[in-house]
Amino acid sequence: MHSGPLKDLVIVDCTQALAGPFGTALLADLGADVIKIEPPQGDMTRGTPPHPPDFASPGSDREAGCDFGGYFASINRNKRSLVLDLKNPEDREVFYTLIDQADALVENSRAGVMDRLGCGYETLAARNPRIVYGALRGFGDPRTGESPYVDWPAYDIVAQSMGGLAYINGPDSQTGFGAGASVGDLYPGTLLALGVVSAIHEARRTGKGQFVDVAMYDAVTFLCETLIVNYSYEQRVLKARGSGHPNLCPFDIYPTTDGAIAIAAPGPKHWAQLCEAMAKPELITDKRSHNVKARVENRDFVNQIIESWTRAHSKAELVSILGGKVPCGPVNTARDLFADPHLAVREMICEVELPGDNPAVQIAGAPIKFTRTPTASITRAPRLDEHRSEIIEQFQLRLS
Repeated sequence: MHSGPLKDLVIVDCTQALAGPFGTALLADLGADVIKIEPPQGDMTRGTPPHPPDFASPGSDREAGCDFGGYFASINRNKRSLVLDLKNPEDREVFYTLIDQADALVENSRAGVMDRLGCGYETLAARNPRIVYGALRGFGDPRTGESPYVDWPAYDIVAQSMGGLAYINGPDSQTGFGAGASVGDLYPGTLLALGVVSAIHEARRTGKGQFVDVAMYDAVTFLCETLIVNYSYEQRVLKARGSGHPNLCPFDIYPTTDGAIAIAAPGPKHWAQLCEAMAKPELITDKRSHNVKARVENRDFVNQIIESWTRAHSKAELVSILGGKVPCGPVNTARDLFADPHLAVREMICEVELPGDNPAVQIAGAPIKFTRTPTASITRAPRLDEHRSEIIEQFQLRLS
């Protein structure tokens, strides 16, 4: 079932919602055997839309029904599902047996929840000293530094706002502007996957596991490292950057006759090529635009000239003129992504079957590629408790 560089890893996945499941999906994409432990009612996001035509609620007895929506499907692919009620002592013993044979456990509950269930790091490490315990929370875990916000719940938009991303994103800084993708969830989940793999690597060398902690607030702050360095060096509080860059020009999105295009030409070579393409060679030596410092100081002047040129062309025309010479790219819609030959050849839009009387659907593919240990085709997300029998047999679990 599993192939890829992590095919020898067993990950017990107790995550729900988006951040944690996204991190474990990365591990599953790389070949790890990710066993998703779900409560009897299933992951809270199983029923989140978009829904396929033949949709049944999570836990439905209707065999033909599809018991998950697109939100769940996208970030729980390549996983297996096993229902265990960790509040039940008998199910908890089954969980312990599984942990004894696993490389890592990953969870994203609030601090203390798993401890109160008798499934915290110290309890599991006493049974399996090699276990790596990955935790993703809004504000971290007291084991690595007790935040004054440790008990606060958090969601993507909270992490984006507190970490500074919302303030520098969007057209202005009056209220903040959340990113179109759930960066406050997805980036922490990515860091957690890296941390877990790193800790497993160390555990295999030393025989000792450890607790791996990623706070959503910390992750977004790290993502916004430019805020820290600009303030540290110059006490400069960066404001909303719109579509441009505070230290580079041109580095922006410009309107076209049918949408918009990104153009990035901050260096002298690309700036000269852009000027030639626009039939404005005089800008190469103009004191207002002869180097990047001058262009940043005269950003409105530079952008006005570029915009007047791009407005007269379509996206395709501009890509034809600049592509392969000046860094550029069209602002793509979802429809554009589905039509792009790059994404097709890179297998970044993958088709998966759904249970029930539903057509196949497409989800995002795996972005990490390998030459020697390629990963298998992406498989659909599991139905609730779908793999109970095979997991019981594989790990010799005793369920009541």
